[in-house]
Parts: sequence; C-alpha cells; structure tokens
Amino acid sequence: MSFDGQLPPKLRLLRAAAELLANSAGAPVSTRQITQLAGVTAPTLYHHFGDKEGLFDAVVTAGFEEYVAGERDFAPSGHPLEDIRRMWDNHVQFGLNQPELYLVMFGNIRPESRPAIVADAEALMEEMLNKAAVAGQLNVQPREAARSILAANVGVTLMLIAEPAAERNLELSIMTRDAMIFAVSAEQASGTPGDSGKSSVVVAAIALNAALQASHSDQLSSSELKLFLEWLHRISTSSTS
Repeated sequence: MSFDGQLPPKLRLLRAAAELLANSAGAPVSTRQITQLAGVTAPTLYHHFGDKEGLFDAVVTAGFEEYVAGERDFAPSGHPLEDIRRMWDNHVQFGLNQPELYLVMFGNIRPESRPAIVADAEALMEEMLNKAAVAGQLNVQPREAARSILAANVGVTLMLIAEPAAERNLELSIMTRDAMIFAVSAEQASGTPGDSGKSSVVVAAIALNAALQASHSDQLSSSELKLFLEWLHRISTSSTS
C-alpha cells in the first residue's frame, strides 16, 4: 500500500515516516519501508531530507508546528485558567485527529531521555500559566503546574487513542482536566482549613515573582532584583504544613 500518488513526494514521505514510526513498537524503521509506503525512490528521500534521520526530525518538527498552531488558535479570553482548559481540549483533539503523528511526538519515550518536544510543549503551557500566576490564580510555580498538567494531558490522550473510537469516554478527559487545574489553582489553596493566611501569602509571592520576571523591571538593580526574586521563590515554594 502507498499514499495517494497525487500528493507531493515530500508530503508522502512525511506521512509514510510518521505512520511507520507510530506503528513500529520501537523497532527500527528502514529507508526501504518508508520509500515503498510513500511510493518514491531513495534518492527522492535524500533530495528532500538528506537522510532518514533528517526525515524523522522533519516529521516531529511538522507535527509540533501543527500542534502549536492549534494551541494558539484562539483569542485569549482574559481568564488564563479557562484558556488552559481550552489548550487541554485542543491537545486531546489533536491527538485523536492525528493519532499516528501524536504517537511519534509524545509516545516514543525512552528511559532517562526527555524528548525536546515535551520540553517545548511544557514551555508553551507555562507561558499561559505565567499569566494565571500574575493574576494571583496559582498556588504553585507556573513551571511545576505546566509539568503536572501536561503530564496528565498526554496520559489521557494516549489512553483515549488506545481505546476503540466508539468506546472513548471524553468525560475522562474533562474530569482529569478540571481536577488538575483545581489542584494548582489558588482556589484550592484558599479552601485549605487553617492555612488560608499562609496560602494567600504563597499565592501573592508567586504572582509577584511571575510579574517581575515578565516585566524585566528596571526599578531595581540586577543584584537587587536577583535577591528579591530569590526571596519570593523561597516563599512561593515553602511548605504549607
């Protein structure tokens, strides 16, 4: 089987590589397999991508560009945590719409090897969570919140992809999404009995820390700003016990 011959050879190669990688279960994928599925010759692959590894890099790059476009393809609502919910839903939908590509991007994980694509996706989510922190809506640092939320987002998406389409329960995604956002939000912190005063200080420290780092304030010298941020970081990461 090969792809539609009317598609450009470069696109056929990208799709063939993505499909073979996704279905490889970790086994090597050969140049011959790719070119046969794409319906092209090996010199065509070398012409467009240099070598097989160049093609694999292009598969991930193209997938991430499409993923980023989906994550940014909405006007901010002015409510950062609501926008995080929309980012979560976009992420899940991207995975369900293009499962083979998603598995190449987020499913090929090796022990003690953190893919750059995961770090980039976390940075994208952290960018939105910084806005929530500035607004006083987080009870943990934006980076920690981004890592936790993205880990759950990827896990739910992989689980849904693995299920037969007719049996997928998207309520699982909604429940997990809302639980994760509540866990990192100031709303959760303010509901902790006996700790509301300390929690509010932590939330305020996180908010000020995020605001200062985002604004590049020139009100303080570099050494003063560094010391101030260190104090804020200590407060914002202190235990609530």
